[in-house]
Amino acid sequence: MAYFCGHRQHVAFRPSLSRDRRAEVATERRHRRSLRCRGVDVADLDRQVRTLSGCIPPQLADRLLGLGHEQDVESLAGRGEWFCARAWARLLGERGRHDRARDVLAPYVATGWWPAARVQAELLEGRGRALEAIALTRPYARAGDRMALDFVGRLMARHDHGAEAFDLLSPGVEDWFLADALVDVAEAAGRDAEAAELLSAWIPADHRCDTPWCCRSGLDPDTALGLLARIRERQGRVDEAIALLRARNGTSVNGRDQLAELLARHGRIEELRAYAASDVHGHAAQRLAEVLEERGDLEGAIAVYRQEKAGSNRRYHDPVLLAGLLSRHGRADEAIAGLRAQVDSPGGAEDWVVDALCTLYAEHGRAREGLAHLDALKERRGGQEEWDFFRMRLPLLADCGLLDEAIELAGAHHEGASWYAAWSLSDLLAEAGRAEEAVAVLEQHPASNGSVLAERLIDLGRVEDAVRVLRNRPDPEPVTDDPWDGDRFDAPPF
Repeated sequence: MAYFCGHRQHVAFRPSLSRDRRAEVATERRHRRSLRCRGVDVADLDRQVRTLSGCIPPQLADRLLGLGHEQDVESLAGRGEWFCARAWARLLGERGRHDRARDVLAPYVATGWWPAARVQAELLEGRGRALEAIALTRPYARAGDRMALDFVGRLMARHDHGAEAFDLLSPGVEDWFLADALVDVAEAAGRDAEAAELLSAWIPADHRCDTPWCCRSGLDPDTALGLLARIRERQGRVDEAIALLRARNGTSVNGRDQLAELLARHGRIEELRAYAASDVHGHAAQRLAEVLEERGDLEGAIAVYRQEKAGSNRRYHDPVLLAGLLSRHGRADEAIAGLRAQVDSPGGAEDWVVDALCTLYAEHGRAREGLAHLDALKERRGGQEEWDFFRMRLPLLADCGLLDEAIELAGAHHEGASWYAAWSLSDLLAEAGRAEEAVAVLEQHPASNGSVLAERLIDLGRVEDAVRVLRNRPDPEPVTDDPWDGDRFDAPPF
């Protein structure tokens, strides 16, 4: 490259590029300019993924394709709508149109944005081109992106690069997310012993956490114990794995208990039974009941749920789980009677428990009994019925052939004009074939119901209107300092 300063010419040296590489660079620049011309940059793409606002969210992109709006999705993909681009590229890949799928993703990949590179890599791997997928994504991992490290490490391990994957992930062991990936990769790499040694360094020999908030700098001991237990189990050292899990402050995560799962996998039913008896969360009891049901011991599973656990979470969860168990085995009358007894007990009418009971009534053709039970609950509350309970009436009324009455009652309810009531009322109107009215109800609360409104518009074929709603949703109205101020509320109490 030459430039002039005064009367002297200066030449800036630039390494020569091959013709193919020059073409690639030119294409990347063209793709970047293409997205910038559409007002899209990496920050905007990150916002789409993080907030699912101001864009076409993934479920609606899939809905558009499911309803045959392929040209619309293709157009939106070219206008910076990431989830449309992702859905369209994946569909093209499924159809074998791999070059076209690559072209759809290319402008996004050219920005250097990781999620786009990941989708491109997934498509490459699906075509049997794993080495290209690794080459594409490896630079992101080396740059330290934790999501990329996790993906690339697992990708390498799946395709005979386990040792490299282990070396890539091991420096990040203090991050629980990467430590989890490291444990999985270690198996493929044949380096369980090294992974166990790395994890053991995060488990103090003379200290045991007594609260979930203890030792939160780096990889906390409880997480390290759980990961180490996974390694010991696959090494065949099951007793040691159990001992490690018993040393944890807690083993339940997202409704599942790691210790209970381990005991169930190895058929140690009596130990699982003893553990379930001491577990206040009820997750171990649930796993025990599941194992007994799988083994054909229905009465044993029922007995687990019928054990009284006063003062624990199981007081509410076990009757619901028991009702589901009985219903699965053709004992709907017992299921409904047991759950109704729970609802009618002092303090037992939790909204989610009542909802489960109403669902059972509906599933077994007993909607009128469900309505009668809601009437009794309303009477117990002095004739008052807040929306959380009133909304349970609506599907029961519809099942009884009283759809118009359900619509009228919903509109007349003292919370019927709220944004959350609009969801249910819109569903009823749509079920009654009054699609335009269903849209009009949601349009009264665009800040809160944008996604639902867009879905209704898409169903009517009004794709551009749906796009405008999603891209231009107004900010929610400010709330008062005291959300409980006043006699009536526009938002549910949670």
